[in-house]
Amino acid sequence: MAVRAKSSGVQPAAQPVSKVFGAPPQKAKRAPGIRPGLFYLAFAALFGTNVLTLVGFLMAPDIAALLNGQNNVVVSAYEDRIAQLRVEVDRLHSRQFAQAGDINLQLQELTQQQEVLLEQHQLVKQLAAKAAELGIETAAADPTTDDDVAPLAAIAPVTATGDLAEVSASMANMMDDSRMALAALSVSATESTDTILDVLGGLGIKPNMPDGLTDAVGGPYQPPVDGSDSSGIVDDANDVYLALARFKAARGAIDLAPIHKPMDSLSRISSTFGNRKDPFTGGRAFHAGLDFPAPKGTTVLSAGYGKVTFVGEKSGYGNLVEVTHLTGLVTRYGHLSAFLVKEGQVVNTGTPIAKVGSTGRSTGPHLHFEVRRKDVAVDPGKYLAAGKRLAHFLGA
Repeated sequence: MAVRAKSSGVQPAAQPVSKVFGAPPQKAKRAPGIRPGLFYLAFAALFGTNVLTLVGFLMAPDIAALLNGQNNVVVSAYEDRIAQLRVEVDRLHSRQFAQAGDINLQLQELTQQQEVLLEQHQLVKQLAAKAAELGIETAAADPTTDDDVAPLAAIAPVTATGDLAEVSASMANMMDDSRMALAALSVSATESTDTILDVLGGLGIKPNMPDGLTDAVGGPYQPPVDGSDSSGIVDDANDVYLALARFKAARGAIDLAPIHKPMDSLSRISSTFGNRKDPFTGGRAFHAGLDFPAPKGTTVLSAGYGKVTFVGEKSGYGNLVEVTHLTGLVTRYGHLSAFLVKEGQVVNTGTPIAKVGSTGRSTGPHLHFEVRRKDVAVDPGKYLAAGKRLAHFLGA
């Protein structure tokens, strides 16, 4: 039972209430917060969502299969898929390697073609230079400089088949140009040779020509091999070699034949070959040569390569020099005032052999020039005309 304090005008300070033993507990006031019902409801919803997610996960085919004991089947399927991917990757790599290999092979072929092209280039230059030495000039055979053939390493990097094809086509064109140059040399040399042979043949001079070079072939028999034909540039070069050899022989025949001027200047002919009025008798007489008036002491030259077979005086000729040539022809130089050679001496075309005079049956200083075949006089005018026509082959 609580004891009440006497009331007074002044409120006493609050005193702690003592708990009376056996009295019922007083209810405390509830603090504000989340109600337990809402908490349990949220927990139940989250739990249900997790359960549904787990059930959906377990319902997945592959996972369900794994959980149902089908591990080997699923693993095998994945391994097969991975193996297929690897095969595809390997196939792509193989294609790249094959393409790279094709490019490398084509580059090797281009390098080999370039080596052949360089050899052809040098061959054309050598043959063109040789032809120029012999007096054969042709614009188509004008050798290019070494800079015109660039090494393959100097070509821009080749990255595509189209680039390779373009480079290969360029090399093929250069090879064709080389073959055209060789063909031009062969044609020019052959035409020059034919001209020389025609002119000399008209005089009865037939030089020995190296025709046998074309027959010099041989070797043991072997079965044919595909892609190993040796025709082409080699045959073209051989044709040029033979054409140049023939031209050289024909050109040499020009130098040997007695068709060159017996004096530096033949400005006038005072008497021609054949029948004429004799200067001493006034009647008709045969003149066996050509007379070239010239001052006494003018140098007389050999009309061709040969051997001096007579030096002395002969009736009608006065002082005479006689040269026998390899062609069998003989040239005579009459009415001389002095001799510059001796019998047995070998002379070349243009070698000084005597001096102009007026000895023998002569009316004044001049050179009597005579050509004889088998001891029969022939017209020297034809030989001198042939020499004039062929002079450009000797650079004269």
